[in-house]
Amino acid sequence: MQSAIALTSIAGGNVPAAIFSASFSSIAGIALTPLLVSATMSDIGGVSLSAGAFADIAVRLLLPFVAGQLLQRWIGGWMKRRKKLLTLVDRGSILLVVYTAFSASVVGGVWGMVGAPDLLVLVAVEAVLLAAVLLTLAALPFNREDKVAIAFCGSTKSAAAGLPMATVLFSGPAAGLLILPLIIFHQLQLVTGTVLARRWANGRTSPGADAGPEAQPSPA
Repeated sequence: MQSAIALTSIAGGNVPAAIFSASFSSIAGIALTPLLVSATMSDIGGVSLSAGAFADIAVRLLLPFVAGQLLQRWIGGWMKRRKKLLTLVDRGSILLVVYTAFSASVVGGVWGMVGAPDLLVLVAVEAVLLAAVLLTLAALPFNREDKVAIAFCGSTKSAAAGLPMATVLFSGPAAGLLILPLIIFHQLQLVTGTVLARRWANGRTSPGADAGPEAQPSPA
């Protein structure tokens, strides 16, 4: 969420739209991700889809978001003045989640089943997926500022939200293996997003500009 908004700002995109889109996407993902897992992976061992799992996800992700919005009026200024400290806490909590999941997978011997060729194939597949998403979003008929926001918000997936959900939905050593694609995709999108944001900012070009004429502004 933070990276999508920051990259949109760097590239000169529609920042208010990016804030709304990233926030809405995060909230929708909290509800839709467990439902998608239930529809597609309910027969896989180690998947927890009980009412308690849904409640746990809501407490870990939705409750802090709602509380932060409600308390913004009173603690917003205090938190902005301590941005560096809060960033360390934020990144540290994600690191602990990753460490816990990977530790469980190492103890369970899961990584003995994943070799270097498998990792290379996974990176290649995710790179193609990211490129396909960016090209599809770039073809949408919006003005430059909106296309920049759509490109970053539509292709960015949050490890901060995905990792806690994975540890709740997938129990045991399998959780460490299943979050590997998310971690790789998160790194790919950060590197690619940074390069694209600087390119679009320097030339004030827009997503898809190299592929053809600039799209016309979308109607209000």
